[in-house]
Amino acid sequence: MGPDDVRILALMLPEAVAGAHSGNPDFRVGGRVFATLWVEEARVVLRLAPADQAALCEAEPDLFAPLDGAWGRRGWTNLDLDLCAEETLRAALLGAWRMTAPAELRAAYADLG
Repeated sequence: MGPDDVRILALMLPEAVAGAHSGNPDFRVGGRVFATLWVEEARVVLRLAPADQAALCEAEPDLFAPLDGAWGRRGWTNLDLDLCAEETLRAALLGAWRMTAPAELRAAYADLG
């Protein structure tokens, strides 16, 4: 998968919008970032629930790794795009969207995915 795939899939999620911070494209829902794209490094950083982060890092350690320090302890997770399959990227973006979206939006799309 590549940066364009991340953009396309992230913006397919309900009420997701593109933004940027620190010179990197990001994707937001409800005004909050759920994913940041690091184009030069071919990775995306996702805001996951800590339990989801732990499960993904254990299941696919070649793809997923927590960020260092407090950010990682809060669920922020690196996903290596070079080795990533589309299904994995879709599921990870959806998990990040669910972690970040307002409760009423999550409820409206409970059957998403």
